[in-house]
Amino acid sequence: MGFSGKLGFVGGGLMAEALIKGITGAGLVKGEEILVADPSSARRALLEKDYNVTAVSEATAVWAECKVVVLAVKPQVLTAVLSDAREQINAGHLLISIAAGIPLAVLEGAVAGRGCRVIRVMPNTPAIVLKGASALSPGQGVTPEDLAVATSIFDAVGVSFVLEESYLDAVTGLSGSGPAYVFTFIESLIDAGVKVGLARPVAQTLALQTVLGSVLLALDGTKHPAELRAMVTSPGGTTIAGLHELEKGAFRALVTNAVEAATNRSSELGRQVVAGAGKKS
Repeated sequence: MGFSGKLGFVGGGLMAEALIKGITGAGLVKGEEILVADPSSARRALLEKDYNVTAVSEATAVWAECKVVVLAVKPQVLTAVLSDAREQINAGHLLISIAAGIPLAVLEGAVAGRGCRVIRVMPNTPAIVLKGASALSPGQGVTPEDLAVATSIFDAVGVSFVLEESYLDAVTGLSGSGPAYVFTFIESLIDAGVKVGLARPVAQTLALQTVLGSVLLALDGTKHPAELRAMVTSPGGTTIAGLHELEKGAFRALVTNAVEAATNRSSELGRQVVAGAGKKS
């Protein structure tokens, strides 16, 4: 992965676990080369048992032993975590933040003068099953080698893109919030199946397999989603009748509006974080 020494995690929650699962499974880093700091004894015990990592309650050892550190704590406590660790952070550190909504300007401001490099990442929850989609935005001074290290981590749990930070709100609205839209659609399919007479377990299995199979067909890449939809849509048939109802309900517009609303909310939250950081400085 292009660095020596241990890989550190400040925060050992579900997303950190997903990354640890991915990178150890891919052979990028061995479990014994990972150091995780988390205040929960239960989380520490689980991570040590399942992934053979070293887990500690305080982050001091992470900063001392790890040059690459993934910041996997809640957004509302991240700046305080960086402030507390400020004297331990130095020019040898590469910080990779997965805290939603915390802009590079705030992250870099929290460690100003320490000489470290910062990369901001927007992952999503399917990383838990190694099918995530992540976007990475490098901060000032980030080298190609730094970016290669970060990209290898997130490629191990799915796919990743390197984008300018200005696009991260759109990424949040689409892939960050997107799983919730998909789960809502799946729920709706299941309930619809029950309404037309199917037993709920049958409806659930049919809905999940239908969505899975459709995604795999689309990922095959040989046909555009519009072509795949046309393949299912016979003249005067059942599918066109169902699609007509979706269009009457402005289905496409609703999806577009949902992504746009989430994008705008992400941008708003980012501005609030920047404004709050400005008041503190």
